[in-house]
Amino acid sequence: MDRIQNAALLLRLIERLREQGSWCGETHVQKATYFLQDLMRVPTPFEFILYKHGPFSFELRDELTALRADGLIDLEPQWPYGPRIVLTGRSAYIKEISSRTLAKYDDRIAFVADRLGDRGVVDLERLATALYVTKRTHARCSAEERAEELRRLKPHITPESAGSAVAEVDKLVEEAEKLAD
Repeated sequence: MDRIQNAALLLRLIERLREQGSWCGETHVQKATYFLQDLMRVPTPFEFILYKHGPFSFELRDELTALRADGLIDLEPQWPYGPRIVLTGRSAYIKEISSRTLAKYDDRIAFVADRLGDRGVVDLERLATALYVTKRTHARCSAEERAEELRRLKPHITPESAGSAVAEVDKLVEEAEKLAD
């Protein structure tokens, strides 16, 4: 996928997240892109690592900076909180010239935005880390073992929250597989 198509996917994801009531800060876009790539198998080029608040891509951070430099997104300050990402009028052109790519992946983008759009950053960290653990251990580990691994990686997450995150991710994986069929 070329840079314009990739930009169009990110722009559409931001648009859909905002439609679902997302704050749409960088953390929201990071976690939603991780779900889009690792759960929904949309071929975005970002490498995610486990970082302070769950899966994070430095390449995605750079791409968001580039989209801002290109005038396709902007930051809307929300004092005393962090900024929200908003699309600019120029983004419509990128989405238009990538309409076939967007049509191919729009159901997957909508799925992620529908499931994550109204979540706060605490929920997103918990769910994205649960997906990270699940994708790396699913065939070998029970839900309980994955919740324990989640807690090992993120000790501030309670055992109950870790268990519910793994259960919710398992449900999302099941729903995503049905969508792919």
